[in-house]
Amino acid sequence: MCEDSPPRETLALLGDEHVQTILSVTSEQPMSANELSDTCDVSLVTVYRRLEKLVEHDLISEQDELAPDGNHFKKYKTSVEHIDIRLDQGDFKVNVRSSMKDDASDRFKRMWDNIRREDS
Repeated sequence: MCEDSPPRETLALLGDEHVQTILSVTSEQPMSANELSDTCDVSLVTVYRRLEKLVEHDLISEQDELAPDGNHFKKYKTSVEHIDIRLDQGDFKVNVRSSMKDDASDRFKRMWDNIRREDS
């Protein structure tokens, strides 16, 4: 999850039905914005707005693809494995665990951030 994202902002994003659908279908396979628009039966503008927020919150990843005609486009894949939501003394805590493989330094940083969050 984006470190600067307030938990309530993340919770509001996750409460959006279009976001839930996008996360669900892209957990099965990467999809382009056009494919998402068709699959989710929503406008392309709506898809792009949701994708922008999902990328910003590290809930979805972008993959550059090359079309047969030589043009580039993006496919999107859910990058969430697990979401924990805690209510701790009146404050919501949201922890998003990525399904993407990361290196040791990323795992250490995430562990350190979790320790600091628990201390605050």
